[in-house]
Amino acid sequence: MPKSFITVKTNYMKTYINLILATCISVASFAQQTPAPKQTETIMIMNGTAHLGNGEVIKNSAIVIKDGKLSVVADAKVVKLAQEGTVIDASGKHIYPGFIAPNTSLGLVEIDAVRATDDEDDIGTMLPHIRSLIAYNAESKIVESMRPNGVLLGQITPRGGRISGTSSIVQFDAWNWEDASVKTDDGIHLNWPNPFSTGRWWLGEDPAAKPNKNYESDITTLETFVSNAKAYNGKDTQVNLPFKAMRGLFDGSQTLYVHANDEKQIIDAISFKNKFNIEKMVLVGGYQSHNLAKELKTNNIAVLTGRTHSLPDAADDDYDMPYKLPKLLMDAGVLVAIQNAGSMERANARNLPFQAGQVAQFGLDKEDALKLITLNAAKILGIDDTYGTLEVGKSATLFISEGDALDMRTNILTKAFINGRDISLETHQTELWKRYQNKVDANKAKK
Repeated sequence: MPKSFITVKTNYMKTYINLILATCISVASFAQQTPAPKQTETIMIMNGTAHLGNGEVIKNSAIVIKDGKLSVVADAKVVKLAQEGTVIDASGKHIYPGFIAPNTSLGLVEIDAVRATDDEDDIGTMLPHIRSLIAYNAESKIVESMRPNGVLLGQITPRGGRISGTSSIVQFDAWNWEDASVKTDDGIHLNWPNPFSTGRWWLGEDPAAKPNKNYESDITTLETFVSNAKAYNGKDTQVNLPFKAMRGLFDGSQTLYVHANDEKQIIDAISFKNKFNIEKMVLVGGYQSHNLAKELKTNNIAVLTGRTHSLPDAADDDYDMPYKLPKLLMDAGVLVAIQNAGSMERANARNLPFQAGQVAQFGLDKEDALKLITLNAAKILGIDDTYGTLEVGKSATLFISEGDALDMRTNILTKAFINGRDISLETHQTELWKRYQNKVDANKAKK
Protein backbone atom coordinates (compact mmCIF):
# COMPACT_ATOMS: atom_id res chain seq x y z
CA MET A 1 0.00 0.00 0.00
CA PRO A 2 1.48 3.41 -0.97
CA LYS A 3 2.82 5.51 1.91
CA SER A 4 0.85 8.55 0.72
CA PHE A 5 -2.39 6.59 0.96
CA ILE A 6 -1.61 5.50 4.52
CA THR A 7 -0.83 9.10 5.49
CA VAL A 8 -4.08 10.40 4.01
CA LYS A 9 -6.08 7.64 5.70
CA THR A 10 -4.40 8.30 9.05
CA ASN A 11 -5.07 12.03 8.81
CA TYR A 12 -8.70 11.33 7.90
CA MET A 13 -9.15 9.07 10.94
CA LYS A 14 -7.59 11.70 13.22
CA THR A 15 -9.91 14.35 11.84
CA TYR A 16 -12.91 12.03 12.28
CA ILE A 17 -11.99 11.24 15.90
CA ASN A 18 -11.40 14.91 16.68
CA LEU A 19 -14.78 15.76 15.20
CA ILE A 20 -16.49 13.18 17.41
CA LEU A 21 -14.66 14.48 20.50
CA ALA A 22 -15.55 18.07 19.66
CA THR A 23 -19.19 17.13 19.22
CA CYS A 24 -19.28 15.29 22.54
CA ILE A 25 -17.65 18.21 24.35
CA SER A 26 -20.08 20.64 22.70
CA VAL A 27 -23.10 18.56 23.70
CA ALA A 28 -21.79 18.16 27.23
CA SER A 29 -21.17 21.87 27.61
CA PHE A 30 -24.79 22.67 26.79
CA ALA A 31 -26.37 19.79 28.70
CA GLN A 32 -29.01 20.41 31.34
CA GLN A 33 -27.91 21.41 34.83
CA THR A 34 -27.15 18.41 37.03
CA PRO A 35 -30.23 17.62 39.18
CA ALA A 36 -29.92 18.83 42.75
CA PRO A 37 -28.97 16.32 45.47
CA LYS A 38 -31.41 15.17 48.13
CA GLN A 39 -31.97 17.55 51.02
CA THR A 40 -29.64 16.69 53.92
CA GLU A 41 -30.17 19.53 56.39
CA THR A 42 -33.02 21.66 57.65
CA ILE A 43 -33.82 24.78 55.61
CA MET A 44 -35.52 27.78 57.20
CA ILE A 45 -37.01 30.57 55.09
CA MET A 46 -37.78 33.55 57.29
CA ASN A 47 -39.59 36.89 57.05
CA GLY A 48 -40.90 36.60 53.48
CA THR A 49 -44.45 37.21 52.24
CA ALA A 50 -45.83 33.71 51.72
CA HIS A 51 -48.58 33.24 49.13
CA LEU A 52 -49.95 29.87 50.19
CA GLY A 53 -51.73 29.13 46.90
CA ASN A 54 -55.14 28.66 48.56
CA GLY A 55 -55.99 32.34 48.72
CA GLU A 56 -54.21 33.02 52.01
CA VAL A 57 -51.17 35.24 52.51
CA ILE A 58 -48.77 35.36 55.47
CA LYS A 59 -46.92 38.67 55.31
CA ASN A 60 -44.11 37.78 57.73
CA SER A 61 -43.75 34.04 57.39
CA ALA A 62 -41.65 31.27 58.85
CA ILE A 63 -41.24 28.23 56.60
CA VAL A 64 -39.22 25.18 57.61
CA ILE A 65 -38.28 22.37 55.23
CA LYS A 66 -37.25 18.96 56.57
CA ASP A 67 -36.73 15.76 54.57
CA GLY A 68 -38.30 17.34 51.48
CA LYS A 69 -41.51 18.28 53.30
CA LEU A 70 -42.88 21.45 54.82
CA SER A 71 -42.75 21.04 58.61
CA VAL A 72 -43.66 24.63 59.52
CA VAL A 73 -45.70 27.25 57.63
CA ALA A 74 -46.68 30.00 60.03
CA ASP A 75 -46.50 33.64 61.02
CA ALA A 76 -42.98 34.36 62.24
CA LYS A 77 -44.40 36.60 64.97
CA VAL A 78 -46.51 33.78 66.36
CA VAL A 79 -44.18 30.76 66.37
CA LYS A 80 -40.92 30.53 68.31
CA LEU A 81 -38.31 28.63 66.31
CA ALA A 82 -34.78 27.71 67.24
CA GLN A 83 -32.37 28.43 64.41
CA GLU A 84 -31.07 25.28 62.69
CA GLY A 85 -29.58 24.25 59.38
CA THR A 86 -29.54 26.79 56.57
CA VAL A 87 -31.43 30.00 57.27
CA ILE A 88 -32.58 32.12 54.31
CA ASP A 89 -33.68 35.67 55.03
CA ALA A 90 -36.50 36.42 52.60
CA SER A 91 -37.28 39.90 53.92
CA GLY A 92 -38.96 41.98 51.24
CA LYS A 93 -39.38 38.92 48.99
CA HIS A 94 -42.28 36.65 48.09
CA ILE A 95 -42.63 32.87 48.47
CA TYR A 96 -44.89 30.76 46.25
CA PRO A 97 -45.71 27.09 45.74
CA GLY A 98 -44.23 25.75 42.49
CA PHE A 99 -46.39 26.60 39.49
CA ILE A 100 -48.00 23.72 37.58
CA ALA A 101 -48.33 23.50 33.78
CA PRO A 102 -51.23 21.19 32.77
CA ASN A 103 -51.63 19.73 29.27
CA THR A 104 -48.14 20.44 27.99
CA SER A 105 -45.91 18.59 25.52
CA LEU A 106 -42.75 19.73 27.32
CA GLY A 107 -40.01 17.13 27.03
CA LEU A 108 -41.67 15.36 24.09
CA VAL A 109 -40.22 17.62 21.38
CA GLU A 110 -36.85 19.33 21.43
CA ILE A 111 -36.46 20.58 17.85
CA ASP A 112 -39.54 20.57 15.61
CA ALA A 113 -37.48 20.20 12.44
CA VAL A 114 -35.60 17.13 13.73
CA ARG A 115 -37.90 14.10 13.60
CA ALA A 116 -35.76 12.08 16.01
CA THR A 117 -36.51 14.61 18.78
CA ASP A 118 -40.27 14.66 18.17
CA ASP A 119 -42.25 12.15 20.26
CA GLU A 120 -45.51 14.01 20.85
CA ASP A 121 -47.59 12.01 18.37
CA ASP A 122 -47.82 8.44 17.09
CA ILE A 123 -49.34 6.70 14.10
CA GLY A 124 -53.00 5.82 14.53
CA THR A 125 -56.30 7.23 15.76
CA MET A 126 -57.30 5.43 18.96
CA LEU A 127 -54.13 5.40 21.07
CA PRO A 128 -55.02 5.30 24.80
CA HIS A 129 -52.12 2.87 25.36
CA ILE A 130 -49.49 5.37 24.17
CA ARG A 131 -47.78 6.61 27.35
CA SER A 132 -46.16 10.04 27.23
CA LEU A 133 -44.04 9.41 30.33
CA ILE A 134 -41.61 6.96 28.76
CA ALA A 135 -40.92 9.42 25.92
CA TYR A 136 -40.30 12.33 28.30
CA ASN A 137 -36.82 13.84 28.00
CA ALA A 138 -35.80 14.98 31.48
CA GLU A 139 -32.68 16.63 30.03
CA SER A 140 -34.58 18.89 27.65
CA LYS A 141 -33.18 22.42 27.50
CA ILE A 142 -36.74 23.69 27.07
CA VAL A 143 -37.90 22.00 30.27
CA GLU A 144 -34.91 23.50 32.07
CA SER A 145 -35.96 27.00 30.98
CA MET A 146 -39.27 26.73 32.88
CA ARG A 147 -37.67 26.84 36.31
CA PRO A 148 -36.43 30.47 36.38
CA ASN A 149 -40.08 31.60 36.08
CA GLY A 150 -41.31 29.28 38.85
CA VAL A 151 -42.91 26.59 36.66
CA LEU A 152 -41.69 23.47 38.47
CA LEU A 153 -44.22 20.75 37.54
CA GLY A 154 -46.14 19.76 34.43
CA GLN A 155 -48.62 17.29 33.00
CA ILE A 156 -46.82 15.76 30.01
CA THR A 157 -49.46 15.15 27.36
CA PRO A 158 -49.32 13.48 23.92
CA ARG A 159 -50.92 15.03 20.84
CA GLY A 160 -52.73 13.85 17.71
CA GLY A 161 -55.34 11.24 16.81
CA ARG A 162 -58.84 10.94 18.22
CA ILE A 163 -57.51 9.52 21.49
CA SER A 164 -53.97 10.86 21.82
CA GLY A 165 -52.77 8.67 24.67
CA THR A 166 -52.05 8.80 28.38
CA SER A 167 -50.47 11.73 30.24
CA SER A 168 -48.33 11.73 33.39
CA ILE A 169 -47.27 14.44 35.83
CA VAL A 170 -43.58 15.18 36.39
CA GLN A 171 -41.33 17.56 38.30
CA PHE A 172 -38.77 19.54 36.34
CA ASP A 173 -35.45 18.55 37.93
CA ALA A 174 -34.62 14.92 37.28
CA TRP A 175 -32.07 12.52 35.80
CA ASN A 176 -34.65 10.56 33.79
CA TRP A 177 -38.36 10.00 33.42
CA GLU A 178 -38.45 7.54 36.32
CA ASP A 179 -37.01 10.15 38.69
CA ALA A 180 -39.25 12.87 37.25
CA SER A 181 -42.55 11.04 37.72
CA VAL A 182 -44.95 12.51 40.27
CA LYS A 183 -48.13 10.76 39.12
CA THR A 184 -47.99 8.06 36.48
CA ASP A 185 -50.70 7.69 33.83
CA ASP A 186 -53.09 10.16 35.41
CA GLY A 187 -55.49 10.39 32.48
CA ILE A 188 -56.40 9.77 28.85
CA HIS A 189 -56.79 12.58 26.31
CA LEU A 190 -59.63 12.68 23.81
CA ASN A 191 -59.84 15.19 20.95
CA TRP A 192 -63.59 15.60 20.49
CA PRO A 193 -64.78 15.59 16.84
CA ASN A 194 -65.34 19.06 15.40
CA PRO A 195 -68.91 19.83 14.26
CA PHE A 196 -67.46 22.21 11.68
CA SER A 197 -64.84 21.80 8.98
CA THR A 198 -62.83 24.23 6.89
CA GLY A 199 -61.57 23.86 3.34
CA ARG A 200 -57.88 23.43 2.55
CA TRP A 201 -57.07 26.82 1.11
CA TRP A 202 -53.76 25.58 -0.30
CA LEU A 203 -55.79 23.27 -2.57
CA GLY A 204 -58.15 26.04 -3.62
CA GLU A 205 -60.98 24.89 -1.32
CA ASP A 206 -63.27 27.34 0.48
CA PRO A 207 -61.58 28.09 3.84
CA ALA A 208 -64.85 29.24 5.47
CA ALA A 209 -66.26 27.04 8.27
CA LYS A 210 -69.14 24.78 7.31
CA PRO A 211 -70.98 21.91 9.05
CA ASN A 212 -68.92 18.74 9.25
CA LYS A 213 -70.98 16.08 7.46
CA ASN A 214 -68.94 13.35 9.19
CA TYR A 215 -69.53 14.64 12.72
CA GLU A 216 -72.19 12.10 13.72
CA SER A 217 -70.30 9.19 12.21
CA ASP A 218 -67.13 10.31 14.02
CA ILE A 219 -69.01 10.22 17.33
CA THR A 220 -70.47 6.80 16.48
CA THR A 221 -66.98 5.45 15.78
CA LEU A 222 -65.76 6.86 19.09
CA GLU A 223 -68.68 5.44 21.05
CA THR A 224 -68.23 2.02 19.46
CA PHE A 225 -64.58 1.99 20.50
CA VAL A 226 -65.41 3.04 24.07
CA SER A 227 -68.26 0.48 24.31
CA ASN A 228 -65.93 -2.31 23.23
CA ALA A 229 -63.26 -1.10 25.67
CA LYS A 230 -65.75 -1.10 28.52
CA ALA A 231 -66.87 -4.63 27.63
CA TYR A 232 -63.30 -5.92 27.37
CA ASN A 233 -62.52 -8.24 30.29
CA GLY A 234 -58.86 -8.90 29.56
CA LYS A 235 -59.36 -12.67 29.41
CA ASP A 236 -58.93 -12.99 25.66
CA THR A 237 -56.00 -15.04 24.42
CA GLN A 238 -54.54 -11.99 22.73
CA VAL A 239 -54.30 -8.87 24.92
CA ASN A 240 -55.90 -5.76 23.44
CA LEU A 241 -53.62 -2.97 24.68
CA PRO A 242 -55.87 -0.03 23.69
CA PHE A 243 -58.88 -1.55 25.47
CA LYS A 244 -56.80 -2.52 28.50
CA ALA A 245 -55.47 1.06 28.77
CA MET A 246 -59.05 2.39 29.03
CA ARG A 247 -59.91 0.51 32.24
CA GLY A 248 -58.97 3.41 34.49
CA LEU A 249 -61.75 5.57 33.02
CA PHE A 250 -64.40 3.09 34.10
CA ASP A 251 -63.12 2.33 37.61
CA GLY A 252 -62.44 5.99 38.45
CA SER A 253 -58.67 5.69 38.76
CA GLN A 254 -58.03 7.88 35.72
CA THR A 255 -59.43 11.12 34.31
CA LEU A 256 -60.78 11.64 30.81
CA TYR A 257 -59.47 14.93 29.42
CA VAL A 258 -61.77 16.07 26.61
CA HIS A 259 -60.22 18.67 24.31
CA ALA A 260 -63.12 20.77 22.99
CA ASN A 261 -64.02 24.44 22.53
CA ASP A 262 -67.35 24.66 20.73
CA GLU A 263 -70.61 24.75 22.69
CA LYS A 264 -72.05 21.76 20.81
CA GLN A 265 -68.88 19.77 21.43
CA ILE A 266 -69.16 20.44 25.15
CA ILE A 267 -72.85 19.45 25.28
CA ASP A 268 -72.14 16.21 23.44
CA ALA A 269 -69.12 15.49 25.65
CA ILE A 270 -71.28 15.84 28.78
CA SER A 271 -73.79 13.38 27.30
CA PHE A 272 -70.90 11.04 26.47
CA LYS A 273 -69.69 11.18 30.09
CA ASN A 274 -73.09 10.24 31.44
CA LYS A 275 -73.73 7.57 28.82
CA PHE A 276 -70.59 5.65 29.76
CA ASN A 277 -70.63 6.53 33.49
CA ILE A 278 -67.21 8.12 33.37
CA GLU A 279 -66.58 9.42 36.86
CA LYS A 280 -63.79 11.92 36.19
CA MET A 281 -63.87 14.27 33.22
CA VAL A 282 -62.01 17.52 32.60
CA LEU A 283 -62.69 19.90 29.72
CA VAL A 284 -59.53 21.20 28.04
CA GLY A 285 -59.80 24.46 26.10
CA GLY A 286 -63.47 25.17 26.64
CA TYR A 287 -63.56 28.53 24.87
CA GLN A 288 -67.39 28.60 24.95
CA SER A 289 -67.66 26.80 28.29
CA HIS A 290 -68.97 29.90 30.12
CA ASN A 291 -72.25 29.40 28.25
CA LEU A 292 -72.59 25.97 29.88
CA ALA A 293 -71.12 26.72 33.31
CA LYS A 294 -74.22 25.47 35.13
CA GLU A 295 -74.14 22.13 33.31
CA LEU A 296 -70.41 21.75 33.95
CA LYS A 297 -70.85 22.36 37.66
CA THR A 298 -73.81 19.98 37.88
CA ASN A 299 -71.78 17.22 36.22
CA ASN A 300 -68.66 17.97 38.28
CA ILE A 301 -66.52 18.79 35.24
CA ALA A 302 -63.49 21.04 35.74
CA VAL A 303 -62.04 23.22 32.97
CA LEU A 304 -58.48 23.82 31.84
CA THR A 305 -58.99 27.02 29.88
CA GLY A 306 -56.80 28.03 26.94
CA ARG A 307 -54.00 30.57 27.16
CA THR A 308 -55.16 34.02 28.14
CA HIS A 309 -52.56 35.69 25.92
CA SER A 310 -54.79 35.14 22.88
CA LEU A 311 -57.13 36.97 20.55
CA PRO A 312 -60.90 36.24 20.60
CA ASP A 313 -61.90 33.29 18.40
CA ALA A 314 -64.77 35.08 16.67
CA ALA A 315 -65.20 38.60 15.31
CA ASP A 316 -68.27 39.24 17.48
CA ASP A 317 -66.69 38.02 20.75
CA ASP A 318 -65.78 40.48 23.47
CA TYR A 319 -62.20 41.66 22.97
CA ASP A 320 -61.32 40.48 26.48
CA MET A 321 -62.98 37.05 26.33
CA PRO A 322 -59.72 35.07 26.69
CA TYR A 323 -58.75 37.27 29.66
CA LYS A 324 -62.00 36.99 31.59
CA LEU A 325 -63.07 33.39 30.81
CA PRO A 326 -61.46 31.87 33.95
CA LYS A 327 -63.23 34.43 36.15
CA LEU A 328 -66.61 33.79 34.51
CA LEU A 329 -66.27 30.08 35.23
CA MET A 330 -64.96 30.56 38.78
CA ASP A 331 -67.84 32.92 39.57
CA ALA A 332 -70.21 30.15 38.45
CA GLY A 333 -68.59 27.65 40.83
CA VAL A 334 -66.60 25.67 38.25
CA LEU A 335 -63.12 24.44 39.17
CA VAL A 336 -60.73 26.17 36.75
CA ALA A 337 -57.02 26.18 35.89
CA ILE A 338 -55.00 27.49 32.93
CA GLN A 339 -53.21 25.45 30.26
CA ASN A 340 -51.04 26.68 27.42
CA ALA A 341 -51.53 24.43 24.37
CA GLY A 342 -51.13 26.05 20.97
CA SER A 343 -48.50 27.74 18.86
CA MET A 344 -44.98 27.49 20.33
CA GLU A 345 -46.55 25.93 23.41
CA ARG A 346 -43.40 24.43 24.88
CA ALA A 347 -41.30 27.59 24.91
CA ASN A 348 -44.34 29.65 25.86
CA ALA A 349 -45.16 27.52 28.92
CA ARG A 350 -42.70 29.60 30.96
CA ASN A 351 -45.16 32.50 30.61
CA LEU A 352 -47.90 30.64 32.51
CA PRO A 353 -47.63 32.89 35.60
CA PHE A 354 -48.06 35.99 33.46
CA GLN A 355 -51.17 34.51 31.89
CA ALA A 356 -52.61 34.10 35.39
CA GLY A 357 -51.57 37.70 36.06
CA GLN A 358 -53.52 38.76 32.97
CA VAL A 359 -56.70 37.28 34.48
CA ALA A 360 -56.05 39.25 37.67
CA GLN A 361 -56.05 42.46 35.64
CA PHE A 362 -59.56 41.69 34.39
CA GLY A 363 -61.48 41.36 37.62
CA LEU A 364 -60.15 38.29 39.45
CA ASP A 365 -58.50 38.74 42.84
CA LYS A 366 -54.71 38.27 42.62
CA GLU A 367 -54.65 35.34 45.07
CA ASP A 368 -57.54 33.66 43.22
CA ALA A 369 -55.60 34.12 39.99
CA LEU A 370 -52.66 32.39 41.65
CA LYS A 371 -54.90 29.36 42.29
CA LEU A 372 -55.22 28.92 38.51
CA ILE A 373 -51.64 27.63 38.39
CA THR A 374 -51.29 26.22 41.92
CA LEU A 375 -54.10 24.71 44.00
CA ASN A 376 -56.75 24.48 41.27
CA ALA A 377 -54.31 22.89 38.83
CA ALA A 378 -53.22 20.42 41.53
CA LYS A 379 -56.83 19.50 42.29
CA ILE A 380 -57.68 18.92 38.64
CA LEU A 381 -54.58 16.75 38.15
CA GLY A 382 -55.18 14.87 41.40
CA ILE A 383 -51.93 15.85 43.15
CA ASP A 384 -53.32 18.38 45.64
CA ASP A 385 -52.53 16.10 48.58
CA THR A 386 -48.83 16.77 47.95
CA TYR A 387 -48.46 19.84 45.72
CA GLY A 388 -50.20 23.12 44.90
CA THR A 389 -50.06 24.92 48.25
CA LEU A 390 -47.66 25.78 51.06
CA GLU A 391 -49.05 23.60 53.85
CA VAL A 392 -47.49 21.50 56.58
CA GLY A 393 -46.93 17.93 55.39
CA LYS A 394 -46.88 18.78 51.70
CA SER A 395 -43.90 18.65 49.37
CA ALA A 396 -41.42 21.50 49.73
CA THR A 397 -41.78 22.48 46.08
CA LEU A 398 -41.63 26.25 46.12
CA PHE A 399 -39.61 29.30 45.13
CA ILE A 400 -38.61 32.74 46.36
CA SER A 401 -39.15 35.74 44.08
CA GLU A 402 -37.94 39.29 44.51
CA GLY A 403 -41.46 40.53 43.71
CA ASP A 404 -44.91 39.56 42.44
CA ALA A 405 -44.39 36.33 40.51
CA LEU A 406 -47.46 36.95 38.32
CA ASP A 407 -45.84 40.11 36.94
CA MET A 408 -43.10 39.64 34.34
CA ARG A 409 -41.32 42.76 35.62
CA THR A 410 -40.91 41.42 39.17
CA ASN A 411 -40.86 37.64 38.63
CA ILE A 412 -37.17 37.35 39.51
CA LEU A 413 -36.34 34.11 41.30
CA THR A 414 -33.54 33.91 43.84
CA LYS A 415 -34.16 30.36 45.09
CA ALA A 416 -36.26 27.37 44.05
CA PHE A 417 -36.82 23.98 45.67
CA ILE A 418 -38.36 20.75 44.37
CA ASN A 419 -39.15 18.23 47.10
CA GLY A 420 -36.78 20.14 49.35
CA ARG A 421 -33.89 19.99 46.88
CA ASP A 422 -32.20 23.33 46.20
CA ILE A 423 -32.36 23.36 42.38
CA SER A 424 -30.29 25.36 39.91
CA LEU A 425 -31.86 28.32 38.14
CA GLU A 426 -29.16 28.36 35.48
CA THR A 427 -30.18 27.36 31.96
CA HIS A 428 -28.82 27.42 28.43
CA GLN A 429 -30.56 30.78 28.05
CA THR A 430 -29.04 32.33 31.18
CA GLU A 431 -25.61 31.17 29.99
CA LEU A 432 -26.15 32.88 26.63
CA TRP A 433 -27.41 36.03 28.34
CA LYS A 434 -24.28 36.23 30.50
CA ARG A 435 -22.06 35.53 27.51
CA TYR A 436 -23.47 38.35 25.39
CA GLN A 437 -23.90 40.70 28.34
CA ASN A 438 -20.15 40.41 28.88
CA LYS A 439 -19.67 41.39 25.24
CA VAL A 440 -21.93 44.42 25.65
CA ASP A 441 -20.13 45.48 28.84
CA ALA A 442 -16.75 45.10 27.11
CA ASN A 443 -17.87 47.31 24.22
CA LYS A 444 -19.14 49.94 26.65
CA ALA A 445 -15.78 49.92 28.46
CA LYS A 446 -13.96 50.69 25.21
CA LYS A 447 -15.94 53.87 24.62
